[in-house]
Amino acid sequence: MRHFAFAMLTAAPLLASAAVPGTVLAAPVQVTRFATPDTVTRLGHGAAAVVSVSGGAAADPQSLADQPWLLAVQRELAGLGLGAATPGAADVVAEVDVQRQTQERGGGNGPVSLGLGGATGGRHSSLGMGLGFNIGGGPRRVDATWLRVILRDRATGQPLWEGRAENAEKSGSAAASADVLAPRMARALFAGFPGKSGDTISVK
Repeated sequence: MRHFAFAMLTAAPLLASAAVPGTVLAAPVQVTRFATPDTVTRLGHGAAAVVSVSGGAAADPQSLADQPWLLAVQRELAGLGLGAATPGAADVVAEVDVQRQTQERGGGNGPVSLGLGGATGGRHSSLGMGLGFNIGGGPRRVDATWLRVILRDRATGQPLWEGRAENAEKSGSAAASADVLAPRMARALFAGFPGKSGDTISVK
């Protein structure tokens, strides 16, 4: 069974901040998507099951930590015309993988360097990445978040679409909370679905 390969994203500075509901200032979300020419046709308007695979294996579906992310992805899929279903009855399975990491700010006025590497295990391909965020003399720590979603045909297990969203916010800020960040990142990930395959965009 073939899997889409995730491109390693090179360092990209965050050049601007954007306002989100509730006057919370938030950094842009970097988004990359991969799709086949017939992605939209093959997805159709059936039903999707949204499952967490954070850590490389099927996670506890009742996990409170995963709920904001699963619900945010479910809302975006509903906007695409896909109903909700259990994994055994769904036409499409949406695998949701969330990675969060807190990093210290570099010395002086240099950029913050963030990195995450290794293999996610299970059916996922290996991934490795390093990001540089220029946040000047502000926060000493940042919370970096990576959201990956793979839409698979349930019957064959074949990936139909794959996307990743990345973001870094001041550690402990309202913008970094899962309740605020999950819907922002999911909305950015599915903006203009399916997107141009392989392109990276910045969504405010």
